[in-house]
Amino acid sequence: MLIPDPKDPELRRRRFRPIPVRMLVPNVITLLAICAGLTAIRLSIEGRMELAVAAIVFAAVLDGVDGRIARMIKGQSKFGAELDSLADFVNFGVAPGLMLYFWQLQELNNGGWIAAMVFAIAGGLRLARFNASIDDPNKPAFAANYFTGVPAPAGAILAMLPFYLAFLGVSKPPATLTAAYTLLIGFLMVSRLPVFSGKTVKMRVPPEMVLPVFVSVVFFVALLIGYPWHILSIGSVLYLLSLPWGWKSYRDHERNAAAALQPAATAEAAAPSSSAAPFSPAPGDSEEERPARLN
Repeated sequence: MLIPDPKDPELRRRRFRPIPVRMLVPNVITLLAICAGLTAIRLSIEGRMELAVAAIVFAAVLDGVDGRIARMIKGQSKFGAELDSLADFVNFGVAPGLMLYFWQLQELNNGGWIAAMVFAIAGGLRLARFNASIDDPNKPAFAANYFTGVPAPAGAILAMLPFYLAFLGVSKPPATLTAAYTLLIGFLMVSRLPVFSGKTVKMRVPPEMVLPVFVSVVFFVALLIGYPWHILSIGSVLYLLSLPWGWKSYRDHERNAAAALQPAATAEAAAPSSSAAPFSPAPGDSEEERPARLN
């Protein structure tokens, strides 16, 4: 076998071929999200929790943007997918767990650290399962509109609900209650609970609704900037209340799919019985007398 010469100019051109800018843009956004997550950890160590929570929310916004931009400009890559998973683990697993520990869970000593660590590990397991199930051929078509378990960004936003309430003036809950709530969100991330994703919802807007949509988006952003802790608290509670609805919707789709497949299965089961007679052996034939290729 011929070993290519590393000094071959043709080989060097292939190895160092230019990379389109459209392939770099989503990765730059993901790196900015990692910077936001790491900055949140530093801010929580310094006790500036409001800025730390804002950094995680900003990272969640970037996480929702980078994938859509990549698909829009056709900048998807395997490198970008792996980088996005690592960013999600840092931003929505490690950072929220450490923030909760520095804020209150450290009062429980080892128990608080275990709760923070379990939450971070749950985020990593959730992302690993998501990557492993992307190309699952046995997944039904309707399952594309559901996540398996609470996604990592939503889990991080939900886990910080005690922060939002504290910023609104609500007294701190007991550290044991915060630890139990942190473990609950971690369990929801690694559970098999179907969660509505909205990925397959059509994003086209009728022409007559363009201006109302613009006004609604601006109004929501203004509310989020003016009353961030109110909006995040209400959004977190509504998201938790919507989880049973997602489970029920998934079960309804499952029952409909099973009902649609039942007539086909019945027809397939009846087909061999009707066609078995012409190919059945004669009464006098024995198993040994039949040709070998039919045995």
